[in-house]
Amino acid sequence: MALIIGSIIVLACVLGGYVLSHGALAALWQPFEVLIICGAALGAFIIANPVHTIKTVFTSLPSLLVGSKFNKAMYMDLLSLLYDIFDKSRKQGVMSIEADVDDPEASEIFMRYPAILKMPAVIEYITDYLRIISSGNMASHELEGLMDMEIETRQAELEEPAHAVQNVADALPGFGIVAAVLGIVITMGSLGGPPEMIGNHVAAALVGTFLGILLAYGFVGPISSLMETMVHAEIKALQCIKVSILATMGGMAPQMAVEFGRKVLFFDERPKFQELNDHVKSR
Repeated sequence: MALIIGSIIVLACVLGGYVLSHGALAALWQPFEVLIICGAALGAFIIANPVHTIKTVFTSLPSLLVGSKFNKAMYMDLLSLLYDIFDKSRKQGVMSIEADVDDPEASEIFMRYPAILKMPAVIEYITDYLRIISSGNMASHELEGLMDMEIETRQAELEEPAHAVQNVADALPGFGIVAAVLGIVITMGSLGGPPEMIGNHVAAALVGTFLGILLAYGFVGPISSLMETMVHAEIKALQCIKVSILATMGGMAPQMAVEFGRKVLFFDERPKFQELNDHVKSR
């Protein structure tokens, strides 16, 4: 929703200011300039990126409209899930959660949190490290190092589409100049013709520069930033899991372990202590 509202504001202010300055909107409609700029940008995007990155960019666009699923409610479910697992492990032994870890979709604990089950990367991160802990062959500092490396790898993987989109944003002003230069070439071929025709060609060339800059800084660049913000939300969830698992591995009670995890969340998405406590008891 914020993406739509922001885009409307950009268009309203730019075009509104132009019209109020007695500009003619029809002069900005230059479909061949749009073809040159957007077509060249799309082609460069395809050349520069592997197929999986291209697919990820286009499949992630709908999520930009609805917002990140890593919100306060999701974090509360995540911490409650971790609490339930830690509590069962503490009361019945580490081996008691082996079936839950091996088959989360059939686990009574995991099934209480269907939203979390729809996040394969999060589920895999939890189950992999709980499985390692149950084997009992790794020291906590070694486990922490491994968890950090996986988080770094996941962050690099998730940021790749955002960087690809940002590269397009950086290139768009250049493609706007390309369109403008081609427009000037056409203008030079029209010298000697009616002044109105020359003026139209020059205006079309300038619109190319305008469109390249507007698309770069008004739309594509902000979309890249939004994609990166959503990456940080998922990485924060993995960090929350890491801290909670390490705390329980260090002997912390389940309540304290999830409190450690709660503390690493961003303040505006972090549930209050009592709020989380009530949520855990209600499951």
